[in-house]
Amino acid sequence: MFVDGKVYLGTSARAEYLDLKLANRHGLITGATGTGKTVSLQIMAEGFSRAGVPVFCADVKGDLSGIAVSGESKDFLEERAQNIGFDDYVYEAFPTIFWDLFGRQGHPIRATISDMGPLLLSRLLDLTEVQEGVLNIAFAYADDEGLLLLDLKDLRAILGEIDENDDVISKRYGRVSRASIGAIQRSLLVLEQQGAEHFFGERALDIRDLMRTDKDGRGIVSVLAADELMQSPRLYATFLLWLLSELFEELPEVGNPDKPHLVFFFDEAHLLFDDAPDALMDKVEQVVKLVRSKGVGVYFVTQNPLDIPDPVLAQLGNRVQHALRAYTPREQRAVKTAADTFRPNPDFDTAEVITQLGVGEALVSTLEKKGVPSMVGQTMMRPPSSRLGPITPVERTQIIKNSPVAALYSETLDRDSAFEELQRRAAAKQREEQLQLERESRDDFGDLWETRTGYRDKYRDDRPKTKRKSRRSTRQTPTEAAAKTFARTVARQLGNQLVRGILGSLKRGR
Repeated sequence: MFVDGKVYLGTSARAEYLDLKLANRHGLITGATGTGKTVSLQIMAEGFSRAGVPVFCADVKGDLSGIAVSGESKDFLEERAQNIGFDDYVYEAFPTIFWDLFGRQGHPIRATISDMGPLLLSRLLDLTEVQEGVLNIAFAYADDEGLLLLDLKDLRAILGEIDENDDVISKRYGRVSRASIGAIQRSLLVLEQQGAEHFFGERALDIRDLMRTDKDGRGIVSVLAADELMQSPRLYATFLLWLLSELFEELPEVGNPDKPHLVFFFDEAHLLFDDAPDALMDKVEQVVKLVRSKGVGVYFVTQNPLDIPDPVLAQLGNRVQHALRAYTPREQRAVKTAADTFRPNPDFDTAEVITQLGVGEALVSTLEKKGVPSMVGQTMMRPPSSRLGPITPVERTQIIKNSPVAALYSETLDRDSAFEELQRRAAAKQREEQLQLERESRDDFGDLWETRTGYRDKYRDDRPKTKRKSRRSTRQTPTEAAAKTFARTVARQLGNQLVRGILGSLKRGR
């Protein structure tokens, strides 16, 4: 059943394949809990890996980790293979890299605040439109001042700087509300308590490390440990959306390659779209439409096809539909929606069959020549070649230890950034103010001496006295002026190299 250029999925009235040339046209895996969605994801990841296509997927329940080790002979697996004519069924492990935002069950994944950008960060913080505007001002101010935003303390430092100088900054960028700054700072505190401080920082993930192959030419499967991450669903969804936007921004246009450069599985996809503002939804739709020309296939995994907005659903050409229940009106609509998206098969009623599928069965329709969907087939999905179920902690530790990226992400970096630079500026300002006070104190003492003695120091300045200005004024000291001139020079140089992409994340100019 292994055919070059195709991924074997299972058998209906015929063998069902996914053509690699059309695999970047995206796809959808849906079905109720316990119907076999995770196993379908696993066998598709195996097929892509075997064909030399790297895969990224989130392991929400821990079951998907078994792809890293060889499967074990079991009667029901052998029987399934025999029933569908899978004569070349073998057990094998697939090259795997484990990742974890918290760094506990895999290599830590990090991104900088600047990489994330104000749009996605606003979504993550659940900000209002006004608060999002203030956050955009914070990013613009940091860019203009040459201040790096790498982690949460950098962003807090920038917000504090804006709060202290709100009058001046409001004149340059627009009105800044102190109430909005306070609301953003509170949201950052909540985010930090959810563990986001592990994610924001360096070394930032290089997406090329998700697109590796092993020495045998098989695509490496990157598995994100998401069981703990799912406790912060907004962080999970925003991270995966950021990763998708990074792929979109950084990869070159390749048109329609013979096989994808990467396949991206987005499990629990409804979290991406729940309560998302219209502006973000428009951009997500745009990314999904355009990222396929970068050689990236996106496969959404969710329980209900109604979880996916229609404009995105229309882009998903390869479908694997497991059983759905139809007890409620919404579930009945979901069954009808799923049935209507398939090319009908005259041998059965699609809507009726969806509610009767057994575990491991699915309705399958993939794109054929010229991108035309195949006639839907009631398919017995093939058994996985890797382990069905999770690996042990000992096995995971050994795989992480021998990973090709182990040396790259083991240490956390903490470069000089906005937090440190603003501290230095504050210290310089304090020293300048202290010197000014000392000069004024000496001048005041000299004036008092002249008044009481009538004696004037011939070495004192005979120029007329001017009214001293309070240091509460916005006039810059020479030290401040020099520092800001240097910062703006750096910012202009950075501006020639750094631009923000479609979702606001940072990308390097080419």
